[in-house]
Amino acid sequence: MWGNSFAAEDLPAGGTGVVVDAVTFTMPPTGTGAPDNVRCAGQYLDLGPQADLADWLYLLAAGERRVEDEIALHFADGSVDFEPVRVSDFWAAPPAFGETKAFATLMHYPIHTQFGVPATIWCQRVPVTRRAPLTGIGLPHNVALHIFAATLQPAAARPAALEVTR
Repeated sequence: MWGNSFAAEDLPAGGTGVVVDAVTFTMPPTGTGAPDNVRCAGQYLDLGPQADLADWLYLLAAGERRVEDEIALHFADGSVDFEPVRVSDFWAAPPAFGETKAFATLMHYPIHTQFGVPATIWCQRVPVTRRAPLTGIGLPHNVALHIFAATLQPAAARPAALEVTR
């Protein structure tokens, strides 16, 4: 976040599983000197040979100011859908796009420590509308979007047909 960082003591420990909005995420490792989030710069996330149907892509993310961009969803049949991803400002702001506050720290660390200036990681979801196995995700070329964890929600079992009577 342009040299800012979240107070690790206010976040779940790296490598642990957390549940936000009934979705399980694995928090990134911390304290290793390696990045604990992905600063979106057009990276491609290959989902490998285990491609499957999904309904939602859930993100634990933060934006530098408000972020509005697109994620590219790549499917086994070669098609690519672009879906909007919108994440609110990490810095003491209310949710602008219907996200859920996943975690908030009591302060953040820019060049100097600022107490009383909270920082937020949001839980946002991106729809996967195509009914085809998802094989990869193209992140936007937008370094203002930081992703800390991502989880795909598998496609729900198809509901039984309803009989409509008059």
